[in-house]
Amino acid sequence: MEQSLSSLHPNPGWATNSGATDTSATDMVGKHCILELYDCDPSKLDDETFLRHTITTAAQRAGATLLNLITHRFEPQGVTGLALLAESHISIHTWPENGYAAVDVFTCGDHTMPEKACEVLCEELGAGRHALRSFLRETPAALGKAERMPAIPLAA
Repeated sequence: MEQSLSSLHPNPGWATNSGATDTSATDMVGKHCILELYDCDPSKLDDETFLRHTITTAAQRAGATLLNLITHRFEPQGVTGLALLAESHISIHTWPENGYAAVDVFTCGDHTMPEKACEVLCEELGAGRHALRSFLRETPAALGKAERMPAIPLAA
C-alpha cells in the first residue's frame, strides 16, 4: 500500500490534533522529522554532488535558509551530509549497498515545513518505501516563563 508523507504524519503543518494541548507559537521551539528511506536508487545514494543538490532543494522547499552545507563521501561507498540552516539542520547518512538513507530534519519557528524537505528527499532518492516520525519540540513551561540567568556568576 502506497502512502504519501502527509498521510504518515499525524500532524502536517502546525495544526494541532483534536484533543492535543494547544501550544502557542511562543511556546514552540520547532518541528523535528525523522525519515527512513528504503529501497532507494543506490547510485543516487552514493552520488555526493546529487545529494548536495537534493539537500539544497529540500531546504528551499521547506522554506528554510541554508547557511552552510558539508558533505563527505566514504570509500568504498556512502555519503553523509549536514545542512546548517538558520532554523536548525538537515542531515542524511546513506548506505547504498542497502538502498537505505537515514534523514533528520529539524526546523525552528513556525514559518518552515520540514515535511516538504522530507518529500523532496523521498522523491529524489526514489525510495520504494519510507517511514516518517515527527514531533513538535516545545519550550518547557518553566523555561518559557522564567528569567534565565547564567549558572556561573558573571565577573564584575
